[in-house]
Amino acid sequence: MGLSMRDGIRLAAREINAAGGVLGRQIELIERDDEARPQRGAQVVQELINRERIHAGLGVVNTGVGLACQRYYQEARIPMITSVATGSILTQQFRPPEHYDHYIFRVSANDTLQAEMIAAEAVDRQRFRRVAIFHDTTNYGQFGRDDLEQALSKRGVKPVVIEKFNVDDKDMSAQLRRARAAGAQAILTYGIGPELAQIANGRAKMGWDVPMIGSWPLAMSNFIYNAGPNGEGARMPQTFIEDSPHPRHRAFLTNMRKLTGLPRLLSPTAAAQGYDSMLLLAAAIRQAGSTSGPAIRESLESLNTRVEGVVQIYDRPFSRINHEAIRTLSIPVMGEVRGGRVTYAYEEQRAQAGKR
Repeated sequence: MGLSMRDGIRLAAREINAAGGVLGRQIELIERDDEARPQRGAQVVQELINRERIHAGLGVVNTGVGLACQRYYQEARIPMITSVATGSILTQQFRPPEHYDHYIFRVSANDTLQAEMIAAEAVDRQRFRRVAIFHDTTNYGQFGRDDLEQALSKRGVKPVVIEKFNVDDKDMSAQLRRARAAGAQAILTYGIGPELAQIANGRAKMGWDVPMIGSWPLAMSNFIYNAGPNGEGARMPQTFIEDSPHPRHRAFLTNMRKLTGLPRLLSPTAAAQGYDSMLLLAAAIRQAGSTSGPAIRESLESLNTRVEGVVQIYDRPFSRINHEAIRTLSIPVMGEVRGGRVTYAYEEQRAQAGKR
């Protein structure tokens, strides 16, 4: 996820610089690896702010890392556009009226929206009433579980079991046995690729044929590759799917493949959101006519030019009180693992993507 996000940001910066840059200057990307560790993320951000004197931040894949580091952006009055992390709390911590100015923005679909989509798929579309929730013990998994329980509760559904697991766990058989014994008709997940693959493989080993429906990391390449045929049919919300018919999407994919030298993107969604976050930041700097943090923030909150991104065309994506670029269910679609890759679960959503 992190590498794909970084490469999407790099591609956008390269295109902007080739067109003359911003305010007559070239964009310089100063990159650091937070190693998906909150403590490292906090250290990295302080270094970027205090030593490198950055004008803005882009990135963050993990909710826990975002929670650990975003207060440093806020205190320094430096805008941060979250490209991938989806924990709903990330854009809520510094909102008015408690905080007069708020410097944390996001282009990914937050977990409140994703949980609603997961519940709608499981309960409304597929008519399951007995579901199990499997979540990891990170901030991402626990906050996602809370969002998912709320989305199910609105439909009068209570999970038959809620099972947790740690990052790097290799054996999910105990959790799977309890879920099967409770009569679960589907497994709803909040975790990331490697552990999700263990769930899929363990389920197949038991001969238990129930669907997996979960948050967007079910599209991660390390889920698809590690689960192999056992991952087929898994469904998840996506803001961007690689086989979109839209010409803008096709051009983006061609350019990403040229940049990375890879025939397929490791995480198309992360790449697309990284790309769009760079475009939005550049548009805000142009509008501000300045690289001052407060000026960039004000411009992000009142962008007066349309930005043609990959996830969507952005028309005033943020406001002073709402820093979520995706606010409704009109943008994310339901993806499905099919033939070892993620495609559209519903053809009508493919047709819709071809028009936006």
